[in-house]
Amino acid sequence: MTHMRRKFTAILGGTALALLALPAIAPATLSEVGVIGATTPETVPSCPATPCLAVSRTTGFQVKVGSATNILSAPRSGTIVAWTISLGKPNATQIKFFNTNEGGASTAGIAILRPQKKPNLTYKLISQSPLVKLEPYFGKTAQFPLETTLQVKKGDVIALTVPSWAPALALGFANTTSWRASRPKTSCASTSAQTTQTTVGTNVQYACLYRTARLTYSATLISTP
Repeated sequence: MTHMRRKFTAILGGTALALLALPAIAPATLSEVGVIGATTPETVPSCPATPCLAVSRTTGFQVKVGSATNILSAPRSGTIVAWTISLGKPNATQIKFFNTNEGGASTAGIAILRPQKKPNLTYKLISQSPLVKLEPYFGKTAQFPLETTLQVKKGDVIALTVPSWAPALALGFANTTSWRASRPKTSCASTSAQTTQTTVGTNVQYACLYRTARLTYSATLISTP
């Protein structure tokens, strides 16, 4: 981790030493939001195994991974400069199925959400990245630097937006691992409707909680000094 520091020079005058008293400035820090240590089972996207499950037609973020909570909340204010996603490698049959039933070719981006006090579980969309076509990266972990960086305040949530589908879901965890999606409470079992939150400034209730699975993405944050 690289720390940015400002250096100041003391001024010497004859036998006298003049010291300029300056307030301490905290250095900017680089951190990965959404990354935790080893998990049981290992965090590996499910495809091409059976079942091969994908995130589809929604905006979502991880709530818990075991005892770790709020792992996609910005720990401090700053700038998101890149995002990373680990992708499964679905086979040709699986790709054809998802393309046909989940709105076309696999794409995703990230979104900055700000929690609202009321109604419960409501988030305002602050900004979002461009979408990326994911198929060239299936079976890999890919990082996408942002040409236009995204500002965040402490407590903002970095979410994954998937207007079609993405093989970015790890399965088999305990009930203490869960993620939340921008689907209405009455539609948690359905992926047929388009529920991504894509209009900046709108508020959406993230009513659906999915247990035993993990979204496999993170974001790179440079904190404000």
